[in-house]
Amino acid sequence: MVERETPDIDELARAGVNLEIIFVEALKALVKKEPKPAVEARFYPYAGLSSTIRLRQGRVYARVSDVLARSPEEVLHALACILIAKLYRLKASKEHERLYREYTARPSVLSASESARRQRGYKIISSPRGRVYDLEEIFADLNARYFAGRLEKPLLSWSQRRTGRVLGHHDHVHGAIVISRTLDSERIPRLAVEYVLYHEMLHVKHPPKPAGRRTVYHGRQFRIDERRFDRFDDALKLLEKIALPGKRRRRVAKPARRT
Repeated sequence: MVERETPDIDELARAGVNLEIIFVEALKALVKKEPKPAVEARFYPYAGLSSTIRLRQGRVYARVSDVLARSPEEVLHALACILIAKLYRLKASKEHERLYREYTARPSVLSASESARRQRGYKIISSPRGRVYDLEEIFADLNARYFAGRLEKPLLSWSQRRTGRVLGHHDHVHGAIVISRTLDSERIPRLAVEYVLYHEMLHVKHPPKPAGRRTVYHGRQFRIDERRFDRFDDALKLLEKIALPGKRRRRVAKPARRT
């Protein structure tokens, strides 16, 4: 697989001019209210495929990952329409969403995105030793019980703060597993910590794979291995009780729309 090279400054400047025109045209097509706000759109060196849009003092500011700087014009137009629809709380076109999703699922684009994350991004890692539970010790136990001790150990860390819904995640780009500090409590049974860590360890064993125009994170073999966990059903019921309060507290209030 060949990584896409980052465009140079002159190329980005030329692409930025075209990007601004694309956003202006998308704004005219979607927003009927006059007068139309001025648009400032440019490519930005995000760590990945992030794109943002804001409306400030009568001007639209759009920032698109420079990983997409060499994308076909129809893909950039689809992205512009998606972002503007989100900004004005309109329903995005399913065709635009399909076009953008299929393009960004291409192996070459995913490879370029991961390369940008490695070069520009960083992972906030604390310590695997929590106040109650030690992730290093639990990892070693699970590795021996379910993986014959053969699973390569990634970076292990408790999250910086407590979370409600997302209790753990595996970052395959930075080779890290982060478990929510919510679980590092005397009130949380070890079973819950073991299952969440085991689930993320399966992501190490079964890395994401492109499948056509999408990426599969929980494939058939992943689901089969997941059910090998002792007291699988009990663990799921326990996690539902732990995550439920977070769902109730969740509020959506984002000044910046992101895709």
